[in-house]
Amino acid sequence: MNPSDRPAPEIASVLERLRSGMSGLTGVDASGRLAEHGRNELQKGEKATPLKILASQFLDFMLILLVVAAVVSFLIGERIDGFVIMGFVVFNAVLGFIQEYRAERALEALQSMITPQARVVRDGGEQMVDAAELVPGDLLLLAAGDMVQADGMIIEGDLRMDESVLTGESQPVSRGAAQTVHTGTTVSHGRGTCVVTETGMRTEFGKIAAMVQTGERETPLQRRMKQLAKYLGIGALVVCTVVFITGTLQGIAANEMFLASVSLAVAAVPEGLPAVVTITLAIGVQRMVRKNTIMRKLQAVEALGCATVICTDKTGTLTENEMTVRKISVNGALIDVTGEGYTPSGKFMSGGAEIDLPQLVLKIGALCNDSSLARSDAGDWTVLGDPTEGALVVAAEKAGIDKQDLAFRYPRVAEVPFDSDRKFMTTIHEIHDPDGGDVGGVGEAVWAGSARLVCVKGALDSILKLCSYIYKDGVVVEMTSDDLDSISRRHAEMTSDALRVLALAYRLPDDVNTTTDTTIDTTTNADANTAEDAHEYERDLVFAGMTGMIDPPRPGVREAIATCREAGISTIMITGDHKETARAIATDLGIIGVNPENSNDPEYLKQIATGNDLDAGYSPDACVYARTSPAHKVQIIKALQDRGNVVAMTGDGVNDAPALKIADIGIAMGVTGTDVAKEASDMVLTDDNFVSIVHAIEEGRGIYDNIKKFIRFQLSTNVGAILLIFVGLLMGMPLPLAPMQILFVNLLMDGPPALSLSMEPYHQTMNRPPRDPQEPIITGDVLKFITGAGLLMFIATILVFWYALQIPGVAEDVEKHARTLAFTTFVFFQLFNALNCRSARYPLSRIGFFSNRYLIGAVLMCALLQLCILYVPFLQLMFDTVALGLWDWAIVLPVSATIFLVVEGAKMVRTSARS
Repeated sequence: MNPSDRPAPEIASVLERLRSGMSGLTGVDASGRLAEHGRNELQKGEKATPLKILASQFLDFMLILLVVAAVVSFLIGERIDGFVIMGFVVFNAVLGFIQEYRAERALEALQSMITPQARVVRDGGEQMVDAAELVPGDLLLLAAGDMVQADGMIIEGDLRMDESVLTGESQPVSRGAAQTVHTGTTVSHGRGTCVVTETGMRTEFGKIAAMVQTGERETPLQRRMKQLAKYLGIGALVVCTVVFITGTLQGIAANEMFLASVSLAVAAVPEGLPAVVTITLAIGVQRMVRKNTIMRKLQAVEALGCATVICTDKTGTLTENEMTVRKISVNGALIDVTGEGYTPSGKFMSGGAEIDLPQLVLKIGALCNDSSLARSDAGDWTVLGDPTEGALVVAAEKAGIDKQDLAFRYPRVAEVPFDSDRKFMTTIHEIHDPDGGDVGGVGEAVWAGSARLVCVKGALDSILKLCSYIYKDGVVVEMTSDDLDSISRRHAEMTSDALRVLALAYRLPDDVNTTTDTTIDTTTNADANTAEDAHEYERDLVFAGMTGMIDPPRPGVREAIATCREAGISTIMITGDHKETARAIATDLGIIGVNPENSNDPEYLKQIATGNDLDAGYSPDACVYARTSPAHKVQIIKALQDRGNVVAMTGDGVNDAPALKIADIGIAMGVTGTDVAKEASDMVLTDDNFVSIVHAIEEGRGIYDNIKKFIRFQLSTNVGAILLIFVGLLMGMPLPLAPMQILFVNLLMDGPPALSLSMEPYHQTMNRPPRDPQEPIITGDVLKFITGAGLLMFIATILVFWYALQIPGVAEDVEKHARTLAFTTFVFFQLFNALNCRSARYPLSRIGFFSNRYLIGAVLMCALLQLCILYVPFLQLMFDTVALGLWDWAIVLPVSATIFLVVEGAKMVRTSARS
């Protein structure tokens, strides 16, 4: 940069306002401005400290009820009961803390988007500084591959910017003097200098980040669990009050009735529910980590299971974000190009057969090009520079053309950079071997005998205006109207497939006189003669052909979308790209159907809308939205939610962050995702693969299924226990179960089987529609099971208790024996019931008795513990039990097995009827 250069008036005005100049700031100025404006960083959401995460665990209503029950137990002197209940409270809180803490810390390992260093001009020279220390007025130096660290105005240079992270557009855009660049965008071509105008949250990047600072939305599971806790708490209070009043009126001592009421409270509140729900979610999270998904919010796992709509960005989410040449038009023929991404392997096909492609068009594309192909140590191919130009380099490599070899044999001596008004780029090259010689090669013979070569690439309409000739069948002939019609037809065919078309042409101007390393600037009128010179050799060109390229879909995305459709989940694509590009990608992926012969068919047209349609009041009913802004995305999400949908939103760019935040489930990309997107999300895909969402949805549905299995198991136990104690007291019987026995049933017996139910393999979760978001966690079918199983256990156990009380003997011994018999019968009811709850629809014969070995082990372990309680002396004292004889077991086992026989028999009948 020459400090004596006088900037344009608008640039000079900005420099004056920022108190800067063409020599940049001094170090002292920069320090003062850093103190004034703050660090160039985004304000992230308040970080959850370990103490806050732990404290939040105790705000759950279910845990609050358990704490109250423990306090009451301590007040009446039942210390063991109180300690056991508090033990479960602490266990659940610690478990929830560990899972949420691990989820938060896992995100910190993800790669940060913002490059930590920036190259600036300070104290008259270039310096590398921490990007967070950039201040307004700094001169930021930019080159191809750099990420812009702050908003600014270009004061020198011509750049091509990849703004897809901000706008959703996959195509680079041109930026020149007096135009702006924004934080988070990258330079794909060119060099330049900009003056920093805004930093941190005042940048466009930061303004979008501020849009996501809104309240969190509760997931369906959170709403259902709060509702269940509320009803259970009210029900427990009512039942306990009725029991206490009834017993007191019957003349039973108040302290004895209070003990009975506490026992009922313990039975009414499902102590294991919060812990098992957390464990079930945690197990799901661990499985999802192995499938490349990190959950930022534990309970959002379940919300995926009832998602009805997935709104997804196109660039980089559904597609590879790698431009690929798909078709080439030469000699009036349309040639297909195979291969995906930047890997330089593929074939050129015509009529289903592989052909030798005339290489002239690809050599022009490789010469008129500022990008290059590179291979990492891991073997991955990447493009350095503009993705569109990179696609031309890859296509040339597929044809065996080495760009570096071409550059050696045809060194560039001048260029006219791409300009958005001209819509094409020109390069001028020397021909080192004008006689042909070893320059040769297919298509190069036509260049023999010349000293200069002009290569041009750009938009077809702009290129055709410059062409007088056409290269056909190895010779150059004058272009005719028939040639123009043929070119137009081929162009229409390619654009109908939403291919981005580039035309390529050349000229052999022996009279062109240039000097090495000349760049002809046509963006200003500073030198009219230079501009006229450019037009002089950009004429009478020879049309060589066209290339059509597209950003291809990610592997497996088509199948993932089809799976979502089978599961009743709609996929909506929301992109900032052009309508035709969005339509072609959506059709290719199966998001919308194939265009019928009548392209004006209303049923087809309504599937695609644009941001302008939304601005005009169009109702969001489409499945593809093109040319959208961040505000449009939020508008679409809100409209879907207002209709009762549970919406998942995938994205990686800053423009996705507001929608990620307001969606029921925000899904960010871990590799390419921005910090803002990750902060706004509920979950992060570590492989950036849309396919991983299908696995997450399956996990979400399976987790909810397993939670409902536990609820069926847990509440049927509680209903049976409540009825057993309540009705027993009303009938004037002693307590059928002692408080410690009730705690064993609720806290110990329900723990291992319930946890094992969370490990139950999923059974056909993706062949049914999503669950209604308004569906209560206890549906009609669940309520019928809970009531039926609870009644069966209550009736059978109280009959066993009544029978045992009739056996002659010492009253105290008879009561203890009867209570032990009832207790053991009730425990074995739970073990058989756990087997029933493995599936609500299918019998064990269909899902496999040993398919969940964890549950089988839990049942055997609990049976062993029950035997210990019956036959180990100190446990007999703790649980107030006596040893049972063979005759007692002849009663316990057949009676308790009735629940297994009845429920499994009903499943077999229903399954047989459905088949």
